[in-house]
Amino acid sequence: MDAECVSLLPGVCEVLAASGRSLPDDTSLEKLLDWFTGLTEAGGSLLDACPCLLDFISTVVHNTASDPGVLSFTLRLTGLTAATEDGFQRLQERSVLNQVFHRQRWQEAGLWEDPCFRIGWIQGLRSMLRHPKALGFFVQSDFIDPLLQLQTDASLFVASAANQMLAHILLFFQPASSPGCNGADEKEEDGDGRTRTTSAEYTSAVAAISEYLKASLVPQKYTKLRQSLQILKLLALLLARAGPPLWDKLLQTVADSLEELVTAGCGQLTLPLMDVILAACSRSGADERVLDQHVLDQRVPDQRVPDQRLSRLLSSMLNVDEPADLVHAAAAFLRRGHHDIVHTARAVRILLLPLHIVTGQSLLGTNTTADERQSSMVEQLKCKSSCISVICVCLTNTPQITLTPSDSLPCPPQLIVIAVLSLLRICSGSSSSSSSSSSSSSSSPTGCSEVCRNVIGSGKVQKCALEALTALSSSPGAKDAISEVFTVLMQYLDNPDSDATVLHKSYQALVKWMSVSPDLSVVTDPLRRGLEEVVKKRVCDMRWEVRDSTVEFLGHLAGVPVTGTPALLGVRCTTPLLKEALQDTESYVRASAISALAKTLTHSWQQGAALSQEETEIVSRLLEILSQDTEGFPRRAVVRYFISWFSLRSSSSSSSSSSSSASLLTQCVRSVLSQGSADLDWEVKVHTLELAELLLDEAFSGHRGYGKDGAASDRTCTPPTHAEGAESQLAGVVELGVISALLSGLVDCDRPVGLRACRLLVTLRDAVCPPSPDATAAAVATVSCELPGWGWGQEVRKTLGMKGSDIAAEESIGGGGGVNEGGDGASVHVSVCEALTSLGLDERLKVLTRSSDHVHNSPLSLLQDILTASAAHTHPDTQPGQEVIVDCY
Repeated sequence: MDAECVSLLPGVCEVLAASGRSLPDDTSLEKLLDWFTGLTEAGGSLLDACPCLLDFISTVVHNTASDPGVLSFTLRLTGLTAATEDGFQRLQERSVLNQVFHRQRWQEAGLWEDPCFRIGWIQGLRSMLRHPKALGFFVQSDFIDPLLQLQTDASLFVASAANQMLAHILLFFQPASSPGCNGADEKEEDGDGRTRTTSAEYTSAVAAISEYLKASLVPQKYTKLRQSLQILKLLALLLARAGPPLWDKLLQTVADSLEELVTAGCGQLTLPLMDVILAACSRSGADERVLDQHVLDQRVPDQRVPDQRLSRLLSSMLNVDEPADLVHAAAAFLRRGHHDIVHTARAVRILLLPLHIVTGQSLLGTNTTADERQSSMVEQLKCKSSCISVICVCLTNTPQITLTPSDSLPCPPQLIVIAVLSLLRICSGSSSSSSSSSSSSSSSPTGCSEVCRNVIGSGKVQKCALEALTALSSSPGAKDAISEVFTVLMQYLDNPDSDATVLHKSYQALVKWMSVSPDLSVVTDPLRRGLEEVVKKRVCDMRWEVRDSTVEFLGHLAGVPVTGTPALLGVRCTTPLLKEALQDTESYVRASAISALAKTLTHSWQQGAALSQEETEIVSRLLEILSQDTEGFPRRAVVRYFISWFSLRSSSSSSSSSSSSASLLTQCVRSVLSQGSADLDWEVKVHTLELAELLLDEAFSGHRGYGKDGAASDRTCTPPTHAEGAESQLAGVVELGVISALLSGLVDCDRPVGLRACRLLVTLRDAVCPPSPDATAAAVATVSCELPGWGWGQEVRKTLGMKGSDIAAEESIGGGGGVNEGGDGASVHVSVCEALTSLGLDERLKVLTRSSDHVHNSPLSLLQDILTASAAHTHPDTQPGQEVIVDCY
């Protein structure tokens, strides 16, 4: 621990122990506790490092008039110091623990009514319970009963903390889970080096907690439902993580209560109850795989809850009377990925039943009319809110259903896709009879028309169905449904009543299904023409969200591989639309249009083709946006556009590159670096530095010594061997404005900009400026760059004036003498190598690499803040209106 922190801590403890003293902010105690926790986790002893803490704890707990917040902090601090056996022993010798955690004493003082205090009591005990002595103290002090009572505390935070505390006790101290471990008071080190125990205290705790779970699991009244929810959450956690002895004990104790709860059919408990049952089933299967057959054969009869009983519980949940609960239970089962053929088949049929009813598709096989749940499900679906909720749950699970083994599926996977398409038609108001001939015959029961009316026009069902359709593109047999998928999606895109989000999801589904098969010959010419008309209409939609989705779609189309047939929309159609979108009034749309143009022109850039007149006009417009647009999103997109162009142009063969195109790109790069590095948006500047990095890579990647490891280099090492041409390449990047962009970024007020620029400058320095002079160094030293007399140039010149002695000589070489370091003046030229070696880049990189709050948000700063605030509070001569400013972290 820092010596200065140790010297300040006694004063801080005195401030905290004095009742009524103010603290700099509400989180000061949490910050202190975080610091102490970090010291403990690092393996140190708090009482050895901070001896004053023992007196502080003793002083505070003997004063029941102390501030409740300070008392709660003290309870948690006590638990932290007692987390080691040595700390526990020293606190016991001072009789501190009994005072700190004496609940009745705090109740009599009226402090127990404060939820903050109760949480401190719970968390203090939890921190302490890390070794057998602490568990013995906990059990012998009869703390289990009050902890159980706190499970139903009026404060949800207190109840949750108590819940987690119970889980900690049972899981942390559970005996080793290896077969045959049954010795009392055995100790064994787990993977974290913690000691676990099978002591009598632990056995007593398990028995008390298990009986409490059993007695409280089934709600006696509806008002106790929250208690049952809490216990079910706790049980799910315990059964998922408990070893066999604890798992056995818990399940043996609560099995009857679980069966009673299943029979009660409380809908609000369906999902947490399924979590418990599935956690038990999963762990049961895992334990069976771990235990060898010999151990299984030697088991005492009825020692474990039989798998048949768990299976019966699961079957009961998948046969509850309430249709909505039944659907939720089936969905929960399917999400857990169990491989139980019988229950999987049952869950699949449950989830397909609502779709079968609404769409009329024969999803349940030939005996659909005999389904025992069909009539009750129809009645459930006649209620609109319930219908929409159930249908959405089913839709969410359809992609997983199609991937289940064929022996669990009652119908071919492609028929499920057809059902989702039928549902989309119904939602849009189309007749279900309009389904293509590939659809199966309707088997909807009486009342289906009433059910269908509930989903017509439902945006929630439409969105959910489109999401399901997008995911179903990877299901077996998807190719057979492409034509009908395209037809339905086109209807949605052309529907004037479609919601903006529905249109967005329709575009996403269309792009996803285009990747199902590179051959789009199934898409008819009328569909292609229809899509073109739809896109032209939507790109002019009154809603900017629709225009944005349409522009994004046009960009995504460029990335879809198509073979053997023409693309859905060619460049001749998309480019003019995107060019027009550059004028959009909404900045998001302009930014999306720029990104879409970059994707659309990718192929042309890779081929090195000459730019068309239209593409040249686009480039001019993009430079205007970079210099004139008032929003940051389009300007960022412009810089990324040129990054993409330069990257793809660089990867193409030089022989196929157009000289006019290359010349225009060079001009653009120079302009982008100049404007982007001066932008007010820090992300634009970072993207500009990405472009500068690409230029450096192209110029110096062949040089030994040019490497980007991001760390400060050792300048005393042997200099790298430099390839010829370093002088001309350095001059080239100077001419493009790379060096100016990097130096500008180096002194930028935004840390991400400064950090990236500094790393690149270090890399460049190591590549072209060897520490020992040689012929190459002499030639490179003649390359200079211009520093303006204002802004970033002024800042760099100040730094050089402090670090180097040749600044005046460099100014005279550049022709700009007599510039004051503190004021504006004419620009000057300095040697690039001189600048790179004189700017203290390694030291600057070390500072920038550290977090920006490494100085102010330190433990030392926190302690100083508390003392300063206390002094301001206790001295009445403080100036009126004078505020003590404290650090926040």
